[in-house]
Amino acid sequence: MSKGLPKREEDFSGWYNELVKKADLAENSSVRGCMVIKPYGFSIWEKMQAKLDSMFKETGHQNAYFPLFIPKSYLSKEADHVEGFAKECAVVTHYRLKSDENGNGVIVDPDAKLEEELIVRPTSETVIWNTYKNWIQSYRDLPLLVNQWANVVRWEMRTRLFLRTSEFLWQEGHTAHENQKEAEEETLKILNIYSDFLEKTMAIPVLKGLKSENEKFAGAEETYCVEALMQDGKALQAGTSHFLGQNFSKAFDVQFATSEGKKEFVWGTSWGVSTRLVGALIMTHSDDKGLVLPPNLAPIQVVLIPIFNSEEEFKSVSDKIKYVGKKLKSKNITIKIDDRKNHKPGWKFSEYELKGIPIRVVLGPKDLENNTVEVARRDELSKEIIDINQVDTIVPRLLEEIQINLFDKAKDFREENTYHVKDYNEFKETIKNKGGFIYAHWDGSKETENLIKKETKATIRCIPMDYETNPGKCIVTGKKSKGLVVFGKAY
Repeated sequence: MSKGLPKREEDFSGWYNELVKKADLAENSSVRGCMVIKPYGFSIWEKMQAKLDSMFKETGHQNAYFPLFIPKSYLSKEADHVEGFAKECAVVTHYRLKSDENGNGVIVDPDAKLEEELIVRPTSETVIWNTYKNWIQSYRDLPLLVNQWANVVRWEMRTRLFLRTSEFLWQEGHTAHENQKEAEEETLKILNIYSDFLEKTMAIPVLKGLKSENEKFAGAEETYCVEALMQDGKALQAGTSHFLGQNFSKAFDVQFATSEGKKEFVWGTSWGVSTRLVGALIMTHSDDKGLVLPPNLAPIQVVLIPIFNSEEEFKSVSDKIKYVGKKLKSKNITIKIDDRKNHKPGWKFSEYELKGIPIRVVLGPKDLENNTVEVARRDELSKEIIDINQVDTIVPRLLEEIQINLFDKAKDFREENTYHVKDYNEFKETIKNKGGFIYAHWDGSKETENLIKKETKATIRCIPMDYETNPGKCIVTGKKSKGLVVFGKAY
């Protein structure tokens, strides 16, 4: 099987685009700006969904579903919110088509204009808070912990599979609380869920912190984020958790009666991750030979391939490999037995290497004689021969080792590409020639942040949680800085 992937060092963008297609993850749709997520790519997203969904439910959250269409007037109620999303909105103006009298297919019926335009959901704060007005009357109705799995539309001119498309899939949580303390605790709780998921399930190390005023979510008081570093030295925002204050409850008049009988506005949060996590997974772990998947997210953890030269060998080898597969399944390992006769073993090896299957087990006639199997690791491209009776003890251990190894490699890469700079010239030189995460002092002003972005294309990725423990002087203005912030070029 010919892979034909560009080398990462020579053309990282081309490598990524080709890998997504050749590994059968996704492809561009005939609808401009949209993608088709293929079954293998969607199975990875399903694994992400399942794990996150269980983590949300373990912390008391429930799933619901809200309308795809949002009346335009809803977006107008929260000024910062509408300003933040106005340029990305797709708008429905009519509700009917009709046949063209000139025989040119169908046209929009001019008599079917909507009284009020509908916005195709870019995010759901407005429609959800309008609904919460009917759900929340008393402190007894709080907290309200709701999550939604859905698609959203944000019009994009320059798209890239999984990373930036006009329509994408995500989860968005929206919670309502009795007081500020509860809402802030919820915001941080979700931030930690995202961090744990990325590090323990996806094997991606992340930085946790606050977004600057320029970078925070439109309509939020504070935005917390998890930031990951990709192999090309660019940052990727992997998830966000927003403390909304009372902004949306005031915009939609969501009040509740306190235990003392007073009327107060509800405190809110919202938070989300999307299918861009699939892109993060690819760019963190994969190599020039193809996809590399951490076992905790791999739809198929072990592929078993029989080697045979005759029908007689096929039967005996297949019987044994099914026995091995049964032993692995008893350990809750997901397997696939590829006993297709229309592809040679070498072709199969290449295919599963490209698709990132963590472990490959091969069994042929000689292995039958010796009561052994060959076990190959995708992460290190290494092979070993083991006793067939030890498969169900060795393979689970190898899967754990691979999961840890991928995280450690990604963390080592991040540390090797993290820099501390003392002045603006060093900053510009580092961001131009090295990329990565750059710790530097900043005076806290939007003007300085905008200047740095304009001159270097670098943005503040996050303000670390221990921000105020390292005072100094801004690298640009020389003014007082409360602490070090993390800069980087980003997707």
